[in-house]
Amino acid sequence: MKIIGEKYSGKTPNKAILIVGETGTGKSTLINTMVNYVLGVKPEDKVWFDITGEEGKSQTASQTSHITVYDVFMKESPYSLTIIDTPGFGDTRGIEFDEMISESLLSLCRMEDGVHEIDAVCLVVKASQNRLSIQQRYIFNAILSLFGKDIEKNIVLLITYSSGAQPDVLQAITEAKIPCARNEDNQPVHFLFNNWQKQTCDKKNERKYKFDWECSEDSMKDFLEYLKTMEKRSLKMTEGVLRKREQLKACFNNLLERVQWAELKQKELRQKRDALEKFKRKDKEFEVEIDEVYKEKVPIIPRWWHLGKAATCCTVCKENCHYPGCWWVIDLSWCSVMEDGNCTVCTKKCHYTKHVKEEKIYVSKTRKVKIKKEDFWRKLGEKENAVRKLEDQLQRAKEKKIRLIDKAYQSIITLEDTALKPDCYSTLLHLDFLIEKIKETGDMGRFQRLTDIKKRADEENRRVMAYYRAMIQGAHDIWQRRENFIKYVRK
Repeated sequence: MKIIGEKYSGKTPNKAILIVGETGTGKSTLINTMVNYVLGVKPEDKVWFDITGEEGKSQTASQTSHITVYDVFMKESPYSLTIIDTPGFGDTRGIEFDEMISESLLSLCRMEDGVHEIDAVCLVVKASQNRLSIQQRYIFNAILSLFGKDIEKNIVLLITYSSGAQPDVLQAITEAKIPCARNEDNQPVHFLFNNWQKQTCDKKNERKYKFDWECSEDSMKDFLEYLKTMEKRSLKMTEGVLRKREQLKACFNNLLERVQWAELKQKELRQKRDALEKFKRKDKEFEVEIDEVYKEKVPIIPRWWHLGKAATCCTVCKENCHYPGCWWVIDLSWCSVMEDGNCTVCTKKCHYTKHVKEEKIYVSKTRKVKIKKEDFWRKLGEKENAVRKLEDQLQRAKEKKIRLIDKAYQSIITLEDTALKPDCYSTLLHLDFLIEKIKETGDMGRFQRLTDIKKRADEENRRVMAYYRAMIQGAHDIWQRRENFIKYVRK
């Protein structure tokens, strides 16, 4: 947190705004413009305060790597201003970096001294965009999927690099059906800025420079006046959306691991069943070899987008409850997968004190094990109950998997009811898998509802979803080439 000005001794009304947008739209310049306006800077002052410390840097990469909160205090102002600056979406570091922004925002909502109410979400866009590219549609979806439905009327557009004319981007925003506040003409509520105030000029262009400065100054005045009329919103629903998304990702990851475990366990149990038949047919002592499944805790192989992260793992269930995620958590009761002190992901819903956070995860493995006839009977008990015990073990494995499928389904339905943009691409990525697993349970009502959600999502997001999948594959390919190169060098 950065404080600009002197904090008042008395209680002063506060206006909180969240700045979000694509990398390169001029968010940092806009924040500096806002602060300079509040500080009363004029063109004749020949001064420009760069409070973000990012002016002049390349806009091909995100200018911040974490959320920064600026508290601005001025004695002449009737209220203090809190500006929450988020990293730019669509950064060259990839989709994993975009998803880290939601984790950072969740931590900000949950911290005791964080931000719990907001007056406006400011979506920063360039004036010249006459249509939204597939990448930009992905970015808008990624941004809007962070918020609860109650935030829609608090979303306003701050349009940068404007010449003062009607910006093309308004039509693009309308055609893309971006949810936001609207004025009496049913246009998105917007304010125009030219982003030129920080530039110097010669005497020849001084008149135009002053005119451009005053235009942006007028827009900033209008925006701050409009801010006074906006109803403050609690971030409780938004926090819930962010938590559900994190839980859903954790559910899917854990479900995939459990499916792998169940399949390996089924193979082991089938081998034991075959061995049982062999033991019944033969009287003399002999042994058979089976693939025994077990779990081993191994160090996390660091990836550049998750460098230094740890996993939240259950020591009782021996499961990875949250990986990757919750890099900011110290007290595990605050981990996103915990509710009322218990884990929502692991099999036994264990208390958070049964979990650890470390740079290791559980991995399912198999090993060749030779078992003798007498050892086999001793472990299973009576011969007539041996098959039943094997079947019971298999049934319990299936029931555990069904419980997690139910949790994933409930998370998707909750997001449908509460999220401003429920069709988050990280959710849609796993929807086919979940639909298949729901169908296996025989619940056709749930199967149909998920199928309807997928159909709607495909109609609205088919091309963008293909772009998202391509980015994931691209990140995986880059990582794989890096790993292969490291192995080659080590040889």
